[in-house]
Amino acid sequence: MGLLLRFFFVTPIALNYKFILHAHSHTALLGWIYLGLTTLIYKLFLSEAQNLKIYKSIFLFTNICIVGMLLTFPIQGYALFSIIFSTLFLFASYWFSGFALMYVPQQFKNRFSWKLVKTALLYLIISSIGPWAIGGVMATLGPESIWYKTSIYFYLHFQYNGWFILTLLGVLFYIFEENGIVFNTHKLKSFFLLLNFGILFTFFLSVLWITPPIIFYIFGLMGAVAQGLAFYELYFLLKQQFPILKKLFSSPAFSLLKIAGILMIIKLLVQLFSAIPYVADLAYRLKDFIIGYLHMVFLGIVITSLLVFLKYFKLVVLPRYFLPLYFFAFATTEFLIFYKAFAFWLKLPFFSLYYTLLAVFSFAFPMAVALLLFKNIFIQKR
Repeated sequence: MGLLLRFFFVTPIALNYKFILHAHSHTALLGWIYLGLTTLIYKLFLSEAQNLKIYKSIFLFTNICIVGMLLTFPIQGYALFSIIFSTLFLFASYWFSGFALMYVPQQFKNRFSWKLVKTALLYLIISSIGPWAIGGVMATLGPESIWYKTSIYFYLHFQYNGWFILTLLGVLFYIFEENGIVFNTHKLKSFFLLLNFGILFTFFLSVLWITPPIIFYIFGLMGAVAQGLAFYELYFLLKQQFPILKKLFSSPAFSLLKIAGILMIIKLLVQLFSAIPYVADLAYRLKDFIIGYLHMVFLGIVITSLLVFLKYFKLVVLPRYFLPLYFFAFATTEFLIFYKAFAFWLKLPFFSLYYTLLAVFSFAFPMAVALLLFKNIFIQKR
């Protein structure tokens, strides 16, 4: 569907672009990232709880909701049936969160890794306020209201800054704990507090497009600084463990984590600059900055880390040509998206084959994912 969206700008397609966009974003975030994260949580913290029957029911119900959204959004966009399935998915996420919090074995409850995952689940629930608000906003104020976009940005912010990243950090610290790596508890507490302060206050960066009072910019800047300091502390926590990390992860996996780390630094710097009124206004006017930023976070940080951990726990096998294909698609499409934004900003030349190249390079995404899927299906059958 992402590939199809790119071809809308190359050739006439008798479909509704917005409807496909909704289907693409819901399926990517909920059908791929959400399922990947919840699978890791179950595998690490809940598989010993002997509640497989409940988990299977949650898993089945969740996938029915995702398939429902996959089928209804392209046809009708935000309408009766797609809203029903997306609402049911919220209940599925509550069900999983309650299941995890209720049945996690006692042995994990005092671990720092579980503290991160438990907080991630809290952000998952908080993020759902956004979708609930959208229904009320559309019914009263309409989709043109500033509250409509604010509700979407609220959801996205607490999804990727809270739920996604904290779960991945929880998995990383679980690996440390299982390998007997101990950290200074005061440093961990400082990291945790800074990280959560940053998550809460960087939300103000998501509303700067409405040109709010200056206090919003200050709060956003405070959040960006706090999040930067949190990852600065994390770096020094991990720095001494780099030799152990190299042994724990294979060479390609460790390289992937380094790529995710570099992209995280870029993300943190972008957040700092986005607290400047001129930059905030620029990002709002040139949507490709936001599109490139979100794709960098989802495809470069979240999915890259997710693949490393799924591979580490032997939940997936990465085929030989998967990573070159995936990163070719990621690097080329990100370059083109950001080039367009900078071209319009700085009056750089814009070439006529831009949209064709973007669509052609995007072909590598479904090719890479298909390779990943069929390789793992083949291994399962063997």
